[in-house]
Amino acid sequence: MKTILITGCSSGFGLEIAKHFLAQGWKVVATMRTPREDLLPASEHLRVLPLDVADPASIRRAVEAAGQVDVLVNNAGIGLMGAFEGTAMDTVREVFETNTFGTLALTQALLPQFRVRGSGTIVNVSSSTTLVPLPLLSVYTASKAAVNAFTESLALELAEFGVRVSLVLPGRSPETPFSKNAGPRMQGAIPDAYAGFAERVFASRAEGGPVTHAADVVEAVWRAATDAAAPLRMPAGADAVAQAASGR
Repeated sequence: MKTILITGCSSGFGLEIAKHFLAQGWKVVATMRTPREDLLPASEHLRVLPLDVADPASIRRAVEAAGQVDVLVNNAGIGLMGAFEGTAMDTVREVFETNTFGTLALTQALLPQFRVRGSGTIVNVSSSTTLVPLPLLSVYTASKAAVNAFTESLALELAEFGVRVSLVLPGRSPETPFSKNAGPRMQGAIPDAYAGFAERVFASRAEGGPVTHAADVVEAVWRAATDAAAPLRMPAGADAVAQAASGR
């Protein structure tokens, strides 16, 4: 029985990914900054561990507690919308610490066991914002674009040791708490000079159109974890697929 370690399982994509792999008979290590056993079905195959991907000591404890891992899903992330001019550099660093450096740090912590065994899979959950330029998402997109570049280069390094790497690119999902979680970081992020522009951007986003559902992301992660022929880059969700197809 294989073991999967998933970050950011307290809500959204991470929670649904954990539920799916449990239902498929996998051993699941679901990590959260604040562990909650009640979010997932009770199972002898489930372990819920505390993990803050921005804290090296927390990463070390989680990796030691997890033991052998066959698949790592770097899903933990934080959102941010706002004009770059109004975004404090401390906020920029916070976003990169979780979205980018957290992904790199946890990957590096698990790589030795993958390399020694000559097997393993790493799935990095990025964003379709990296496929097409969007306003008010410059910092968030930059943090995810760095993950893309890291993943593509890492895949070349790890193929030597039989370790597979995949990149899942979800689109905009109303089912996730992205906007709610981003709210506290958005204070003051829309200077008065940008107010009219921001209103038009928010209005256009409210008009509807194709979106991404959690099931789309679960399906892509499942394929990445179980299909050796899975492509390196996998858009997940109708909007993400359309953006990838447009070539923009």
